[in-house]
Amino acid sequence: MPTIEVNDIEICYESFGPDDAPPLLLVMGLGAQMTLWSPGFVSELLERGFRVIRFDNRDIGLSTKSEGPPPDVMALYAKSLAGESIDAPYTLSTMANDAVGLLDALGIAAAHVVGASMGGMIVQVMAIEHADRVLSMTSIMSTTGASDVGQPDPAAIGALLTPPPTDRAGAIAATVATSRIIGGSLFDEADARSRAIEAYDRCFHPAGAAFQIAAIAATGDRTDRLRAVQIPTLVIHGREDSLVTLSGGEATAAAVPGADLLVLSRMGHDMPTAYLPRIADAIAGLALATED
Repeated sequence: MPTIEVNDIEICYESFGPDDAPPLLLVMGLGAQMTLWSPGFVSELLERGFRVIRFDNRDIGLSTKSEGPPPDVMALYAKSLAGESIDAPYTLSTMANDAVGLLDALGIAAAHVVGASMGGMIVQVMAIEHADRVLSMTSIMSTTGASDVGQPDPAAIGALLTPPPTDRAGAIAATVATSRIIGGSLFDEADARSRAIEAYDRCFHPAGAAFQIAAIAATGDRTDRLRAVQIPTLVIHGREDSLVTLSGGEATAAAVPGADLLVLSRMGHDMPTAYLPRIADAIAGLALATED
């Protein structure tokens, strides 16, 4: 997979489809490598005429990792609950700049952007701070950063904040267990195990998630800034999402003027295979509307 210099770091990325097709940038979530955008989903988007680009955010996968000890996640969580200000090595604005920098490096003036979970937060910041680079925005299983919406169920936040074992078998088992907790009623254990094996063998770097959690916490509530977004927006959320609960998606859609909200009844904090065509159709429909 190629890497390219962006904002003084190296970003690992992949591009699928013809260079002259409408570009669609996929932005993945917390601690998740770009390979979590499944081949099946990429294929659905290619069939709908897009050039699809996915990449590893900083501190994950094969992109550059931050130096020094990772932030104390439990301390960050306590500060966040208490409403205290948080210092972090970087914020979601930095990560949005990385995504825009990748577009620059690839010679893309503007793209449709799709983000999942933390990736949804990043594309929201792209729409706020780089509106001229965003043709349309799709925020999936994400939230506004407001403390009164989208809060996780206790089991989900416990799984997220528990450090994984470092041995291969233990780390894979822990990832599958977390996926089961947050995945909803369409959870597929065989698929979850396959993805966990692929992720561990490609790059096991749990410290990266701590830097990304700090970025989320330091960025804070985007609600007021989202009210000024004029970009065509789609919000997709699962009714069974226990990690970023449905109120987070509802609040995102309510904040962005004219945003559409698609609630999928059996989706958790995951993108089940059964829903991929419907999600791809919704993204393509939004993109088509921007051409009118």
